Amino acid sequence: MKSITQKLDLDQHIETFKNFYARDKAIEMMGDINQHFKYISALSTVEFPAMKEVPNLDEQLNRIKKQGILSLAEIYAFVQMVEYFNALKASSLPEPLNKWIREIDVHEDIANIILYFTSEGNINPEREPELYEIEKALKQNKSELKDKLYRLAHSSTLKDYLVDTQVHFLNGEETLLVRGGFNKVLKASVVGRTAGGFFYILPQSISHLKEKESVLLSRKEEVVYRYCQNFSATLHKHYLFMRFINREYDKFDHYQARVLFARAYDFNFILPSKRKVVNLAGFCHPAIENPKPVNIALEKSVMLVTGVNAGGKTMLLKSLLSAVYMSKNLLPFKCNAEKTEVGHFKSIEAVIDDPQSVKNDISTFAGRMVEFSKLFEKENAIVGVDEIELGTDSDEAASLFRVMLDELKKKGITFIVTTHHKRLASLMSADDDVELIAALYDEEKRQPTYTFLQGSIGKSYAFETAERYGVPEHIVLKAKEIYGEDKENLNELIEKSTTLEREMRLKLEQIDKELKAVESKREDLENIEEKLNEQQRKAVATLENRYNAATKRALEAMKVKESTEGRRLLNEAHKHKKLSNQAKKAEQPNKRVLQVGDRVKYRTSKGEILSIRNTEATIEVDGMKMRVPLSQLRYIESVQKKVVKKPKTVVNVEKSGRGAISIKLLGCYADEAIDKLDVFLSDALVAGFSEVEIIHGTGGGVLKKVIIDYLKSYPKLQSFHGQKGNLGITIVKL
Repeated sequence: MKSITQKLDLDQHIETFKNFYARDKAIEMMGDINQHFKYISALSTVEFPAMKEVPNLDEQLNRIKKQGILSLAEIYAFVQMVEYFNALKASSLPEPLNKWIREIDVHEDIANIILYFTSEGNINPEREPELYEIEKALKQNKSELKDKLYRLAHSSTLKDYLVDTQVHFLNGEETLLVRGGFNKVLKASVVGRTAGGFFYILPQSISHLKEKESVLLSRKEEVVYRYCQNFSATLHKHYLFMRFINREYDKFDHYQARVLFARAYDFNFILPSKRKVVNLAGFCHPAIENPKPVNIALEKSVMLVTGVNAGGKTMLLKSLLSAVYMSKNLLPFKCNAEKTEVGHFKSIEAVIDDPQSVKNDISTFAGRMVEFSKLFEKENAIVGVDEIELGTDSDEAASLFRVMLDELKKKGITFIVTTHHKRLASLMSADDDVELIAALYDEEKRQPTYTFLQGSIGKSYAFETAERYGVPEHIVLKAKEIYGEDKENLNELIEKSTTLEREMRLKLEQIDKELKAVESKREDLENIEEKLNEQQRKAVATLENRYNAATKRALEAMKVKESTEGRRLLNEAHKHKKLSNQAKKAEQPNKRVLQVGDRVKYRTSKGEILSIRNTEATIEVDGMKMRVPLSQLRYIESVQKKVVKKPKTVVNVEKSGRGAISIKLLGCYADEAIDKLDVFLSDALVAGFSEVEIIHGTGGGVLKKVIIDYLKSYPKLQSFHGQKGNLGITIVKL
């Protein structure tokens, strides 16, 4: 019986993926899929050390548990796994990977075993004196052996019998290749023969060197075996850790293989959602070369796919089920990840092949009934059924399958069904929980388009398909006559309905594109306006800075030498600044007056007005509060909110004649209060007042201190003092 991956044509895709494993295993991962997805996502953002190919060690773990002795290669496989996790610890890994790897604590006993191995997996001779001596003796013996054979190969005695002067290795033995009759000049044992009748010989003159080599190798094996005994005993002592590290190595292997596979083919990971939907955007089935991307939405319990023969109905079914299978196992695939959503289903079933079996004496329809009967035992599954009416009278099958689908929907089963039977489509179409899909046909080119239209029943185009594949035209015409004019007219109506709906949807898509283009232009204009406003703001700020610098220099000059004319000119400058501000406001007569609670745009950020004080506002942008000029804020249309307006601070200046004898600075900031006080005192001096009052309030005393400090350095003042009985007022004599 075919597996689900074979039915969905995913075998080659999965085999390609498995090539990225460090050791062979099933693709399923046990545990929390959300946690797996977090690890994979984190690993996708960094480079990491390549894993080494390590065999499956389940059998070796059982031997460790039973105090068995492992071979040096088997022990080194465990060493490689521990070494890899040590390498990961030395890498910069993002969370939660970093926390997981850091928590793998290698015991000192295991760490000591690692030190005994070379990078080739042998015992390091430098850590074992006896092994070092054996290796040294083997090298010396090998050198003598090579030298002896070289002299024989170049001796004049053996020259006529030598095939070549090379040393040949046969079954691990160093030999010479000679012709027949060599025994006349040299005593040697024959190790092997060639097809041409030549002999591989081992000269007796080097036999003692071979015996010596054999003894040394035996001693080496004894030393290595002793180490294997000790290492195996240590691994038995830490059996639970070795089982744990073996499991964690497989776990990381699952992650790294998926990440490398996705990088190699530019695939995307889709984490299954909690909704029972399959919405594909730009999906490409991996079994198809140069596929046409699938864009389809399955959000109902049944998707009924009708339409043209060989138009991609079966592949659409396989694409939907394949996306569920790959998402369920966190296998990456080609799609638009931002617009793709795949739900979680407990199981995946594909009723695709013809179940007829001569051996089991079962018909096609009976086989289908056997497969459907098994579905009544399942829940929360997604099932694909290809050619649902296959094998029996289509009218009877339509009624039967309609009832069965209704019952199975109650068990939380989602169906994708392909059919050519219009009666079943018409029976199901009245159900709100059924999605109709039509495979489309190009009348002009007389071929399928491999595209699909949701919400419509498709025509089969059986006659057109037969003609396209070479059936004579007169036979097709006669078949149409037998089929009947009424049924053909029904097909015509279905085709016209589908065409009209397709045209309507194309027009809607065109309108959507045009709306997007208009919206894009509107955003461009807003950006241009924003840039112009920013340029204007910078120009105004430059002018204001120049004005402030000029007035500052004027004030400093007047501190050196007070002048009534200077005061008058300074006041004139203040008046021009006021006129400039009024002109700026007049340029935008229709501009909305901003209020507390309004949604506004400040440069490139959006926020909400929390409070307004004179020409400045406090706004909140992404949780951060800031004070900005009102002139730099732009109102954004939004749902109006009921807000309690905070009272504005109002500065009233009482005037008498040409100047004012009193100024209220309650609620002003320090810089704002000094600016107003400077203008007020200048006006009073020009008006010729001898005494004025400053109302600053008591509060925390900060504003009063700033004002007193300013008055101490102000020229043309005779004296100043607090008003008796009211500490919130200061009297100034000019």
